[in-house]
Amino acid sequence: MAKAKIQKIPIVEYEILKYVLREIPLDMLKEQMVPERDDISLSRFNKGATKVAELIDNLAERRRHLLPRSHKDYKEKVE
Repeated sequence: MAKAKIQKIPIVEYEILKYVLREIPLDMLKEQMVPERDDISLSRFNKGATKVAELIDNLAERRRHLLPRSHKDYKEKVE
């Protein structure tokens, strides 16, 4: 994304949420939380990580209609 003057707070929120999903690996946290050969903990971790990713994605999705129309991810609000 090119540097530009920030027009609205929801734009910043959207970009931060998408960045978190795209750029923050959970490998180190998984290593700390999941003992070796513990399939149950691994399954729980993976399900929890998926749920959190869905929550973050939902938060970002709810801001897409607030992006400038020129933004590649802009989506018109459907009521």
